[in-house]
Amino acid sequence: MTHATVPGGREVLLHRLRAAAAASAAQGECWPVLLADLLGGVGATWQESAEVCADAAWQARAMGRSALLLLEPHEVARRIARHDEPAAARALRHLYLNSLRYDFRCHSIEDLFATLARHGGDELDCYSRALWAFALLARSDRSGYPRMEEVLAQAGNHAKTLHVLLHGLWLSHGLAGRDEAMLRILGHEAFADRTDPIALFREATAHRGLGHYAQALAAIDEAVEHLSPAAVHVHADFARERSLIIAMRELGHRPGSCG
Repeated sequence: MTHATVPGGREVLLHRLRAAAAASAAQGECWPVLLADLLGGVGATWQESAEVCADAAWQARAMGRSALLLLEPHEVARRIARHDEPAAARALRHLYLNSLRYDFRCHSIEDLFATLARHGGDELDCYSRALWAFALLARSDRSGYPRMEEVLAQAGNHAKTLHVLLHGLWLSHGLAGRDEAMLRILGHEAFADRTDPIALFREATAHRGLGHYAQALAAIDEAVEHLSPAAVHVHADFARERSLIIAMRELGHRPGSCG
């Protein structure tokens, strides 16, 4: 996972909050509530909350300390619906929804939003709405497209938000226009430097889906070059994607084939 640049001392502060959450998780404490309260205490913006919570949820899951093991959905909904601490409530929402996202629990994401509506939850921020769109897109539900467009209109070049949409599209199957939508999102300035390995991985998938095997292979090879050596499990995903691209390219060029 990558961090967006946050001005000076603010980035240092957010880094400390990440470290505090990791230490809390390692000690077996209820780190999601702690981190949400810390983010609320510093008045984190939705962008800052998204940056910290996406990474924290991913890292805690890798440690076997997912927020899903520590919080019950009804407790999350009750805490999120609180209006006296909006930044903390938003952070807890980001943490829990990302934890569901990383486990591909799309129906649970939709159920949580339905529960929040009944509790009179506050107006959703852009990142939360991206996570809602993720759940729909990942289930190949075309109603995810209008929600995606709403998010794109407000997300700007916030990479973490764009990644949520790309993730949902990547998980979909048989969704018309999926590959074109992925490439359109990948055309944002946030990915212009072509150093984000996950973005390049998604690009390879989109090109493969469109039958652009040369571009797909170039993108996955570029992705591998930028991937951290510590990302062993992610590297395995990249290797599988590369093998699939090559297999489909060879099948398409086989003498007498219909491709």
